[in-house]
Amino acid sequence: MSEPQPETTERVFQREDWYAEELTGRRFVRCEFHEVDLTEASTRGVVFTDCVFGNVRFNSSRHTDSAFTGCAFKRCNLFDTEFVGCKLVGSVFTECSLRPMRVTGGDWSFAGLPGADLRGVRFHQVRLREADLTAANCVDAVFADVDLSAAQLHSAKFGRADLRGSDLSAFDPFNVELAEAIISPEQATVLMTSMGLKVRA
Repeated sequence: MSEPQPETTERVFQREDWYAEELTGRRFVRCEFHEVDLTEASTRGVVFTDCVFGNVRFNSSRHTDSAFTGCAFKRCNLFDTEFVGCKLVGSVFTECSLRPMRVTGGDWSFAGLPGADLRGVRFHQVRLREADLTAANCVDAVFADVDLSAAQLHSAKFGRADLRGSDLSAFDPFNVELAEAIISPEQATVLMTSMGLKVRA
């Protein structure tokens, strides 16, 4: 493929082959990516702002210290994708394949993942403040030391999920499935308080 310019604005990329490409320090603003192959590609310090990704293949791609802010992901495949220290504030995922996916560090606040299949996905030390996880399937997932404060969690499923170290203040045990979820004693107290129970010695 042709080498993208350091800053690219309002450009449409259609059916391009970026397989195993290594992108560093680029900036894309209001660009559209349709049926682009980013399989095994890597980004480092790349910024995507208000971009649209449609039917993009991110399979086995790696993203480090990159940003996808205010982006829309539609019917994308993120099989075995890894994000490390990335910023996805305000990005929305619609009909995407997100598993297995690994996220370490970074800020996903206000991200939209309603109804997402997140079974077995792993989030470690990620900021998911006010993220939309309405009706998301997070069974067997790992949310370790994750900030889930003010997240939208109605009808979400966290059965057998490992939630240790995470902020569970937004969890309503009456509206979130938590069967066999793994939590710490301190988190149990938070959940009992949200149920209106009083813990006394």
